[in-house]
Amino acid sequence: MTHPIHRVEAFELVGPYAIRLTFEDRSEQVIDFRPVLAGELYGPLTDPLLFNQVQLDPEAGTLVWPNGADFDPATLHEWPNVCDELARRAASWSRVSA
Repeated sequence: MTHPIHRVEAFELVGPYAIRLTFEDRSEQVIDFRPVLAGELYGPLTDPLLFNQVQLDPEAGTLVWPNGADFDPATLHEWPNVCDELARRAASWSRVSA
């Protein structure tokens, strides 16, 4: 099975925990990250000051945060197809981290 390669080319914060992403293929996603902000890595991003420090890593072509959190750009590209599963997993991350 091959894993598609995508790159985030640009982003814009468009609301609390929401980011508009533009990819190398000119497609866009507006992602509300709230459902997956849980656990040891992503939980700290519930702090809006930390969340808003998001940057574009030009080498990896994805979003990164100062605490080391990031997402595979292919996951971001396919967000509508994977967001429900990620939210289910995030619920279990909350239980483990508590």
